[in-house]
Amino acid sequence: MGKIEWAMWANEQALAAGLILLTGGIVGVAGQFRDWEFAAYAIAAGVFVCLLEYPRGKRNKGTSVERTGQYCFTVCVKSFGPLTRNYYVRAFLHAAICVPGGFILATVLGCVCLGIASLIYLAAAIRGEQWEPILPRKESARKPVGESIKLPPQNPPPRPPAEMRRKRAEDLEAASYVNPIAVTANDD
Repeated sequence: MGKIEWAMWANEQALAAGLILLTGGIVGVAGQFRDWEFAAYAIAAGVFVCLLEYPRGKRNKGTSVERTGQYCFTVCVKSFGPLTRNYYVRAFLHAAICVPGGFILATVLGCVCLGIASLIYLAAAIRGEQWEPILPRKESARKPVGESIKLPPQNPPPRPPAEMRRKRAEDLEAASYVNPIAVTANDD
């Protein structure tokens, strides 16, 4: 069994929580809920969490896939150094951010999701994981493609092996096939 990389799960959970918190905040402000100021806070907190969590971290296995447009966010997050690299800091930051969201109904779901992400980040930190940025790789020289691959296939699929393909009818004797099963006329 492989080792679970908890930070990857925490990142997805926190990004979803930020979007839920942002949506709940918009609903709370637009609906003028009682204590809608907490909803306005949730909008700012949701945007902050989304900006912090949008860049994926590099996996230990090296099979990391970056999100579309992640590079500019990665540079910003990387510039804060150990504050964003350390998962203990992220766990406590998310725990602190989610508390005011519990005071208004529209943002409770985002608050709970962010709290769960905080716990997952804490588990990742205890296991010694830390955030490493996915940086763009330099393009390596590609191998030249063989000449046979450049040409499109001549026969539509399915393509039988070359020796089984129909022979030309110019030479009727050479084009005929030998039937492996004996054919006899039934004279009943």
